Parts: sequence; structure tokens; C-alpha cells
Amino acid sequence: MNNSSSDRIVTALRDWIASAPAGAQLPSTRSLVAEHGASPVTVQKALRTLIGQGVVESRPGVGTFVCAPRTARPHDYGWQTSALGAPRHRLPHISPAMRTAPQDAIALHSGYPDKELLPERLVRTALARASRGDAALSRSPAAGLPELRSWFAAELGAAAPAGVSSPAASDVIVLPGSQSGLSSLFRTLVGPGNPVLIESPSYWGAILAAAQVGVRLVPVPSGPHGPDPGDVDRAFARTGARAFYAQPSFTNPTGALWPAAVAERVLAAVRRHGAFLIEDDWAHDFGIDADAAPLAARDDSGHVVYLRSLTKSVSPSIRVAGLIARGPARDRILADTQAEAMYVSGLLQAAALDVVTHPAWRTHLRALRGQLASRRDLLAAAIAEHAPAAHLDAVPRGGLNLWLRLPDHTDLPRLTRDCEAEGVIIAAGDDWFPAEPTGRYLRLNYSGPNPGAFPEAARIIGSALSGSALSG
Repeated sequence: MNNSSSDRIVTALRDWIASAPAGAQLPSTRSLVAEHGASPVTVQKALRTLIGQGVVESRPGVGTFVCAPRTARPHDYGWQTSALGAPRHRLPHISPAMRTAPQDAIALHSGYPDKELLPERLVRTALARASRGDAALSRSPAAGLPELRSWFAAELGAAAPAGVSSPAASDVIVLPGSQSGLSSLFRTLVGPGNPVLIESPSYWGAILAAAQVGVRLVPVPSGPHGPDPGDVDRAFARTGARAFYAQPSFTNPTGALWPAAVAERVLAAVRRHGAFLIEDDWAHDFGIDADAAPLAARDDSGHVVYLRSLTKSVSPSIRVAGLIARGPARDRILADTQAEAMYVSGLLQAAALDVVTHPAWRTHLRALRGQLASRRDLLAAAIAEHAPAAHLDAVPRGGLNLWLRLPDHTDLPRLTRDCEAEGVIIAAGDDWFPAEPTGRYLRLNYSGPNPGAFPEAARIIGSALSGSALSG
């Protein structure tokens, strides 16, 4: 029997329960099977649903009975105010980009690719294979599986220019996703109360991690071609910061890819000030018209600490990332991550390794490039046609997002509400600024589901912009 049969029985029983006294016994499973023409499995599923809802209770060997109604009463948690005290750091709210959208909505807000852009067959096969291996029952080494660490090192080493030594597997630490890595890096390389430079706009998750640790963010303006290296140099000199968090390849949210000259000058400033560059290579696998160009591949002196996640490109359920650091910094980071999480699930590491070392992985990435290109171009063209007031400074050469500048008088909260009322979920750009926003922006994800609906979504956004979403 299908789910609708179970739901039908649940509805019928709830009607019966509504007029039954507390403690009344429900008809037996056999009676319900006969009454509803359903299988015993379907009836049992309906009963489990009702038990989960707290309206009936099962007494083994006796039967199923209507629960006594519970009188709702307000709870007083005021005592916790004194026990908890004031928070040391007030954390920003979780970004709307993490919202789960209604099934029938056009979702342009998320930071994750749609399921059809993932290597589904490889992931399912890898998880099944890993579950049958030793990784399912054994503890992983604290720094990660040696084979996966070697893969991360080799991937970065392949981009190293002549004269720069490639990283070794011993430089790699495997993490349970990049978000935990950011928290660890801010704790170990910066420390609470100390300044860290950050591009503005930048990844909201990094802003959240910094707030969690209590580091002081120093915004550095960053545009379609990255930050001005002179601004970076002056910010280091002015603040005494010892780290700069950046995304040189397809920055989230702008999609910027730093030109080689900018990358070299920023790296020179980092070295000159004896600082670290925390490089978040989140979009390494999402190049479209260009490939990611990690700065870490140009540095073998330990100034660049490199972070690459597989969560978005392999599967959101495989939260595995690699962090590459050299020298004492690596030892300090490993001690922190081990204290925080002990080790990363060997099962997930084995599955991730299986996927990225399979010959079909490269084939998948080549096809993904074309799929992202067509989605990006479709959404960009639709916005240009139906929402010309939303200005795209530059078409991103990779990544997952369009970063749109809106008229200065746009009422962003009202715009998002108006669009959502029409079935389009969008992400206002304010969350990507570490300080006050410098304008009104939208971040639209072109890798989400149902790209055929992009023109309709653009029409709705354009209508909202030109109508009720504008104030003043």
C-alpha cells in the first residue's frame, strides 16, 4: 500500500479519536485491515504515526488506547537568565540561504547545487562500498585517512608552479566540513579579540565563525576583480592583523576570480607583514570559463593556509574538507580540531575518497562545467530582460551565484516578502557584509532546481522591484 492509504487511515482514526473518551481502546489491527481494505503493514504505519503525534499509546500485548489530553501551560525558564549570564559574543542569525524552501517554490536563495548536478550514482555506490569495508567499524586517524590526505595534497600540488615545492600528505588535516575548519583557524591563527582582515562582501559562514570565536573583523573592499592589494597592505599596517580570510577563486557571493597580478601582490603583502592568508577554495570544482587558481599552490613558506571542501561538489551529506598548513601552525590547528571533534567519520572519508578517485569523477566535472554555464547564462539573460534594474557588474567565470546590485532605495525586506508571496525565494545581500552593507544587493543561486523557471522568477523579481518593493 502507498503512503496515501496510510494517511487515509490516520485521518479516519483521528476523527474517531476526536469523539472517543481518554483511555478508549482502538479497534484491533485485524478489524482496521478489514474496515479500510489495507494491509497490516499499512495499518501499523498509520498507528505508528498516531503514536508519534502523541494522540494514542500502545500497550504491548493489550492494544492501542486514546491518550488523555494534555493541558498546555506556559513554561518559566527565567531562572536560566542568571545561570547563563550575558553571552560573550552575540552571534549573527543563520543566513536565509540555509532555509528549506517549499516544494513548489522557485528557490534561488540556497548555497548548494541541485541534486541533478551531483554525482549521484558515484556517491550511492561509494557509500555502499564504504559500509562494507573496515572504515564502517574503525576509528579514523586524527588527521584523516592517509589516502585522502594524499589526494588533497596531490590536487593542490598539481597547480604548483616550477620552483615551488608541493605539499605533502603530512601537511593535510581532514575536517568535518569547512565551517568547523573556519572556526578552528580563527581560534588558532587569530584568537578572541584580535583583528582579522576579510573581504567585503564575503561568505556569511566565515562572518558567523568569526563571531562565534570572538575575533574582530576588519573589512577590506572587494569587487569583481578582488581587493585592491594596496588596501590589504594598509589594513595590515593599520590594525596589526596577522591573518586575511579570502576566497580568491569565485568569491562567494560576487563570483570574483582574482587576476594573477592581484594574487601576487596580496601574497606579497601577507609575507611582508608576517601574516597568514586563510584561503577558502570553496568553489574549486565549479569553474565554468576558468579554472580555480589556488594561491596556496604558489606558497611553500607556510603563509597560506588552504581550505577545500567536498560538501558542495560531492554531496551535502558527505561533510568532508581538507585543510593544508605547514609548520607549527599545522600542529596547532590539528590539536584544536582534535579537541573539537576527535576525528572525522572514516565512513564518510572512505566514500569521499572513492568518489574523487573514480575515473567517472573527472567526466562528471567536465559535464558539470557545461551545465553550470547554461544555467548561469539563462538566469543572467532572464534578469537582464525582466529585471533590468538589478545590475550585474560582471558575469562570474565560476561558482554558483549571481551578485546583483539593486537601486539604492530598494526596500530589501519588502522585496524578499513580495517575491516569496509569488513563490520565488531569494537571498538579500546584507548577510554577506561583515560591516554595514555598501548598497542593496541580491545573491541568486543559478545551480538550484528547476532552471526552466528562471525566466518566470526574473519576471517576478522585476515586477516586485518596479512596484511594491520600492520605498521612498
